[in-house]
Formats: sequence, C-alpha cells, structure tokens
Amino acid sequence: MLAGIIFKRCNRIIFICFILIGFQTPNLLRGQSLERIEPPHWYTGMQNPHLQLMVYGNDIGLLIPEIKYDGLQITDVHTTENPNYLFIDLQLSKDIKPGSFDILLRGSKGAKVRHRYELKKRKKNAAARTTFSNKDVVYLITPDRFVNGDSSNDSIKGMKEGINRNDESGRHGGDLKGIIDNLDYIQDMGFTALWLNPVTESDQPKYSYHGYATTDYYKIDPRYGSNKDYVNLSKLAKEKGIGLIMDMIANHCSHEHWWMSDLPTNDWINYQNQKYQETNHSKYTLLDPHAAEIDREIMTHGWFVPRMPDLNQNNKFLATYLIQNSIWWIEYADLYGIRQDTYSYPFKQFMSDWTCAIDREYPGFKIVGEEWVNDPSVISYWQKGKMNPDGYTSCLQSVVDFPLSMALTQALTEEESWDSGLIKLYESLAQDYHYPDANNLLVMADNHDMSRIFQQLNQDIEYFKIALTYILTTRGIPQIYYGTEILMDHPASNSHGSIRSDFPGGWKKDSINAFTNKGLSDNQLEIKHWLKELLQWRKNNDVIHNGQLTHYAPKDGVYVYFRYDTEKILMFIINKNKQETELALSRFIKFVQPETSATNLFSKEKFKLDSRIRLSGKSITCLELDN
Repeated sequence: MLAGIIFKRCNRIIFICFILIGFQTPNLLRGQSLERIEPPHWYTGMQNPHLQLMVYGNDIGLLIPEIKYDGLQITDVHTTENPNYLFIDLQLSKDIKPGSFDILLRGSKGAKVRHRYELKKRKKNAAARTTFSNKDVVYLITPDRFVNGDSSNDSIKGMKEGINRNDESGRHGGDLKGIIDNLDYIQDMGFTALWLNPVTESDQPKYSYHGYATTDYYKIDPRYGSNKDYVNLSKLAKEKGIGLIMDMIANHCSHEHWWMSDLPTNDWINYQNQKYQETNHSKYTLLDPHAAEIDREIMTHGWFVPRMPDLNQNNKFLATYLIQNSIWWIEYADLYGIRQDTYSYPFKQFMSDWTCAIDREYPGFKIVGEEWVNDPSVISYWQKGKMNPDGYTSCLQSVVDFPLSMALTQALTEEESWDSGLIKLYESLAQDYHYPDANNLLVMADNHDMSRIFQQLNQDIEYFKIALTYILTTRGIPQIYYGTEILMDHPASNSHGSIRSDFPGGWKKDSINAFTNKGLSDNQLEIKHWLKELLQWRKNNDVIHNGQLTHYAPKDGVYVYFRYDTEKILMFIINKNKQETELALSRFIKFVQPETSATNLFSKEKFKLDSRIRLSGKSITCLELDN
C-alpha cells in the first residue's frame, strides 16, 4: 500500500518519491515537525462528505499520512513544490461518529509525526439555522473603538502593535468583553443583529485595528479576546435575540500572514514573485462585453495595497481552504450571517462556488456582499436569481445597497429641481427592477468606510431624522453604524480613524458616557430616545418587514411612500422644505379615501384626513391609516 501511494505521487514530485523509498541522504528527514493542521477540527453530519486538510511543518510534505478511524477514508494526498505542505483529502461516511483519532505522518526510515484530530458533533438542526432578514436591524461595530472591557489584552507580548489611544490610526483597546458587557444596551436600543468589523488576527506593525488584513483565518485576534470569547459572544447575544454576523475577507490577506514567509505554491498569490501591480478598481470590466482582457486581469489580480497580498482563488487548494474556513466559522460560532468584504474583487467563479457551497450546507443562510458602486445594474449582477447576459450565477442572497445610500444624502442636501434633490431617492428605488430580490438588500445611511450620516447632512438634526426613518421604513434590511444613536460625527477630520472614533463611555476615564447618558447633550439625548422608540416600534411591525411598497414621484419638495399588507397601511411623508407645507391628498386616492382616519405612529394623535394635510418643515410624518 505504501509503495502504491509513493508511485501515485511520483508523477508530481519525483525527487520526493526517491527520498521516500530510500535514496535520501541521512539528514533529509531530520528535524521534521508539524506546526499546524487546518481546519483545526471538523464536524460530522455535514452535507459535503469531503474534507481537505492543509498540513504545514518543516519537510512535512515528505511524509505519508495514515489514519485509522471508522467511516473515514483518505482519498488522495497532494504535495506541492514546497515540501513544507501536504494536502490530505478525506471522505466522511454519512454515519461517521464524532470522536478523536491520530493522524500519523510516516517517513521511510522510522521518521514519524503524530497529531490528534477531532470530529465534533454538529449542533442539532444546524443546517436549518436562522439567519438575518427584513425583521432585523443590524448594529455595525468597529470592535477596537466600542468598549474596552478587558484592559489586560490591550497589548499582547509578541504582537507587533500595542495600544495607543492618542493615535487615531492606532489600536484603542476595544474588545469582545466590552461588547459582551453591553449586550443589554444593544438589546434595549432595539437592534437584533450584530455585525463586527473583522476580529480574526491582524498582526500588522501598524494600522491593524480595522482588521481587514488577516494574519490567521482560524484565530480571533488576542487583543480582542479568544476564540472561546467569540463563541461566548455569539451564544449570549443569541439569548438576547441578537444574531452575530461575521465579516470575512476572501480577496486578500496581510503581508504578515503566517504563510507569506513560506507560500504553499508558486501561484498562491496573484502576481507572485512579480512586480507589484495594484488593482484598477474597474468593476465594470467584469460585466463589460467589450472590455480588454488586460483590464479585467488587473481588476481581479491586482492588489489593494502593498501590505494586502491578493489571493489567487483559482488555486484549487486555496479555494477549498477559504470555503472550508467560512463553513467552519458558521458551525463553530453559530453565526447568524456573513458579510463578505470587497465582493467583486476575487475571481467571480470562485465567489459563485463559495456562496453555493455555503448555501448547500446551510440552505437560506444569508451572506451580504460589498459592491461599492452607485449603479444597481452592477450590484444586481451578483445577487442570487439574476439572469445575466453572460450566464453568470451565484448564491449570494444579499448585497449592500450603496446606490440608495448615496441617493439618500443627495436627496437631502441638493437643491430641489426636476433632476436633483428628492428625485434622486425616488429614481434609486425605481431601479429595483434590476434586482431579483430588492427586499434582501442591506440598506444604510452610512458605514465604517464613509462619512457619518450626521456629517454628510451638515449636522442638520431634522434631515438626520428623515434619513434614519427612511432607512428603517423602506424595503430591505437596515444597518446602523455604532454611535449614530448619539449623533457621533467628525467635524475636524474625514479620515477613517475619525469616522471610527471611540464610543463615549467605552473607556473608564471617559467624561461622557453614552451608556448611562452622562454628559450627553440635549440633542444627543433626544435622538437616542427617538431612535430607540423607532427601533422598538419597527421590531413589532411585520408590515415593515414584509409589506409591499408604493411610492409617488416627489413634487414641490415632498415625497410620499406607503408600506402595506392585508392588515395595515402606513403612510410616510417627507417634507424637505424648511417651511410648513400643505399637501393635497387627491393623488393618493388608492390609499387615502375621503374621511380616512389616521393615527400618528409616535405622537399617537388621531385625526381625519380630508383633502389636504399640513406638514411641519423639514420633517417626516408617519401615519397608520384605517384599512
């Protein structure tokens, strides 16, 4: 059997075979060691019976693996041009039992390495897990900037960057314990899903706090806590009705990733061992039937920046590694969803394979992809169910609605005209025909990569209320960035470090505490109370989650839309004008009949609608109509 495996592998790397059958010099098998096996463990009962282990260690590729465990079979063994890697293909039977077993890696002259590996029992009904939906409001947190719950992990010995709260681009000390300690606050506000910017290890020399330069895909950054802390956060959040969404990055890793000093293959990284090539960010080339191939290549192969190597997902081993990593985290941390960074930058066929592999394992599980363009025809290309001219399909259910976000700001800051102002918001929503399922889009006023909405609206509280009310009452799944509830802004700088500033009260010596309301201004207190009421109201109104939407073209600075189902009719009226405005209701006869009774959703005032209604300046009126 050993000879059969040896000769099977001889057609790949002949010199390794000679070594294994005895032609090596005496020292070649000395010092062999096993540094890691990934995934670190796996699960029984998975839909896909195949598992590929990446084994890494000094000269580990010169050894032959043996496993004896009922229901488990080695189907193939792959070596690469780097003798420090071995890829082992396993097949798990449907009735395989959870348990532990030895992976024995054996050489020809008695050299051997042993590793204990575990197959864990999959959680009951894990494949049918719940996932985020229109019922949710997602609270987005930059973990380093929220709450420092454990000061002992602010700086970790051996890691390249320690804490420096005076540096806006440095680490400030926020962590998982800080989030766990304030789950009651998140729940009380009315948020039902939690998206954290990446928390996997990012051991960069500087600017590591944002997390988008991964150095270990299977490890939580120790400055945030441990893998167990992350699992505990998911568990405790779930007990409070809050699901955990994990931010993942398939396009690139860090130049400090552990494998960068000893790459598995000669094509693990795009433009490997070549002159640095930055991506052209030309996303239209991926859809353009006339695009030059060189432009497409640079878009997909090019790097974001020199410190973020671009991964080659066309490498079959890397593709499998990334897919298994995502599935491992879903199972391990009982995830509620995934947010995939820079969705269109990896090879698009891989992204289809990745989403569909997850969908097969967890039918209906939602992934939201980031495609930052102001064009629904481009964003919709990636969504599940889209019939594209080139035949491309994927299993991506949700995409971030950047066009609506941009239109919202334009609608409230531009002068009203036939082609500017509120018409931008109307026309953005009117392009929902591009999407297979517009109700599954993630809608937002801002996020961690753009100016905060209060800043975008020139610190106008009335327009701020209009923007947030719209995001929480239009179609789609709303996301709110941490600190929005207390009007966080950044008037002195538009840098990312300022946008992602510290949440007041998250550090012991903070003079302002947004959790207890200490030191908040009257405006901040008003907005916090107002947003909490709106969020709690939304949580219990299915018409907002699943109802239909009809809107009317803006006229004279007023934009009207309805959400309705068989039980309720809600009417929302945006008056952008600074002055009080009178609105004639005859256009809305489908919903507003003569003498229709209306109730203000928040003041609870009841009144009859006749032919006209008076609107306060710079306001959004929210009414429930008699059905």
